[in-house]
Amino acid sequence: MIQIAIMGLGTVGTGVAKVVAENARQIERKLGEPLQVKTILVRHFKDGPYRQLMTDDFTKIEEDHAIRVVVETIGGTRFAYPYVKACLESGRSVCTSNKEMVATYGAELLAL
Repeated sequence: MIQIAIMGLGTVGTGVAKVVAENARQIERKLGEPLQVKTILVRHFKDGPYRQLMTDDFTKIEEDHAIRVVVETIGGTRFAYPYVKACLESGRSVCTSNKEMVATYGAELLAL
């Protein structure tokens, strides 16, 4: 099983969680193994279908070696950059569409 973490649960993060859940069988067929959201990093807890997956502690992602892929949907660079850098340094794959972070730190992050 491929376990992923989502950092940020705004519009994009919620969309990622929904796509993974709603397309689980198709994704599994293509990957050859199931894909599951294990942890979602948030600033503020809120009720909803992902409540049990939420944490406000980045170390829960950083120290969980079962998480192989991290999807960054935080935006900006203040938190996104150090979190993404730490994930890449630990050998995880990271997916982001954060244009500000890529424009500012893209070469460094690609080198990792």
